[in-house]
Amino acid sequence: MFKLIGSISIEKLIFYFLIIGICSCKSKTTLPDPFEAGWKGKKVCEVLQDNTELRVLKCTFPPGIGHEKHYHNKHFGYTLAGSRFKIKDTAGTREVNVPTGYSFSNDETTSHEVLNIGDETAVFLIIEPK
Repeated sequence: MFKLIGSISIEKLIFYFLIIGICSCKSKTTLPDPFEAGWKGKKVCEVLQDNTELRVLKCTFPPGIGHEKHYHNKHFGYTLAGSRFKIKDTAGTREVNVPTGYSFSNDETTSHEVLNIGDETAVFLIIEPK
């Protein structure tokens, strides 16, 4: 039998520490972020700005080039030059036209893989607040 510390037994104390430890762990992904991810070993994004407040990426996808499966934290995106893409994510696989001037955002962590299946080179700005 374990001794009591105050009115709490050692068993309860260990239990509380385990619960606190489990609840305080952030879930981590093994996927690369958009900058780390590339296509067949080559980078598709470059860092335009990286400071304490935000990171801005410019990602370029010629026809037939994609972006391996990766995750995004909270972000805003803007399409500088559009094309047609095949997108694979938790909703499945679909083909979409992404027009020039199209913007998008997400407040949650998401993941996907994309492939430019169009005839034009697509270019995106990705703005990530820190």
